[in-house]
Amino acid sequence: MEIHKEIDTRGLNCPLPILKAKKALADMQSGQLLRVVATDSGSLRDFQAFARQTGNELVEQQQVGEEYIHVLRRR
Repeated sequence: MEIHKEIDTRGLNCPLPILKAKKALADMQSGQLLRVVATDSGSLRDFQAFARQTGNELVEQQQVGEEYIHVLRRR
């Protein structure tokens, strides 16, 4: 999986990871992948809702230790 952009939102709480992801996606081409690294456990459901509301595809979510990795495909 080729990641086109990655943003680090460690230490930030809702809604900042979503807002930073929204801004990053706006600068990307359709079909490109964005990886977001977060430490907010609420980001799991936040990114699910964000994908549903915006039409961007939530390709993958995983927890690695204390971090949550979200991969979104730009619509």
